[in-house]
Amino acid sequence: MSDLLGTPVTTLQGEVTTLRDLTGGGAALVVNVASRCGLTPQYTQLEGLQQEYGGRGLTVVGVPCNQFAGQEPGTAEEIAGFCSATYGVTFPMTEKLEVNGPGAHPLFRRLTEAPDASGEAGDVQWNFEKWLVTADGEVVARFRPPTQLDAPEVRHAIEEVLHR
Repeated sequence: MSDLLGTPVTTLQGEVTTLRDLTGGGAALVVNVASRCGLTPQYTQLEGLQQEYGGRGLTVVGVPCNQFAGQEPGTAEEIAGFCSATYGVTFPMTEKLEVNGPGAHPLFRRLTEAPDASGEAGDVQWNFEKWLVTADGEVVARFRPPTQLDAPEVRHAIEEVLHR
């Protein structure tokens, strides 16, 4: 198994890092995001999770992607500005990545191996798909785009990871 947490990623600010470093060694909720999607208001819930659980060891990690109907066309600076000004985002974000197909980033090649609650693995379906990753790099839950972050199954999974 590859070291999911050690996979190199670049932040919106251009810093090369890893998922492990972005989370400070804690758990992560990795989410492919987009600024011009009907699901974009989920940024509010994502920031809420970061505020609620950040002190307990969970870091939300946003990963912009422009593969779904061109809904993330901006530059790194535009994305960062939009997220900060519109949603008050404080959690780390990577540069735009491809999540599906031959150009899929290695992080997403690993994440898409994880099944969702119905047992289905494979390609990312749309913007705002979410993966819960433990501090030791195990993907323990995958939530499809329409899943709201205040859903009981999401809260339960986060609590379980933080009590490990």
